[in-house]
Amino acid sequence: MFFKSEEINLTDLGGGVSRKILAYDENIMSVEVRFKKGAVGAMHSHPHTQISYVLEGKFEATIGGDVQIISKGDTYITPPDAPHGVVCLEAGTLLDIFTPARKDYI
Repeated sequence: MFFKSEEINLTDLGGGVSRKILAYDENIMSVEVRFKKGAVGAMHSHPHTQISYVLEGKFEATIGGDVQIISKGDTYITPPDAPHGVVCLEAGTLLDIFTPARKDYI
């Protein structure tokens, strides 16, 4: 039930984006996603509800047709199947929470 960050691998996804799967069970998953300035989290969708919290940095986030600038301390919710993505304006990190867990990440 405990997950130690120093024991979890950081996966390089390319293009200035890396990911660390922090903890999960079948119902929920937390993921740290790090972005270098200019990196893009390409528009995509999935059947999971997603909450994203900005730990550091500044991003241009798009959900459906809504575009917002978000920074440290901001949060957004992406409903299931909604197209979404980000562009990193200042190097930063997002904490993504998914329900149910993203089996494609495991």
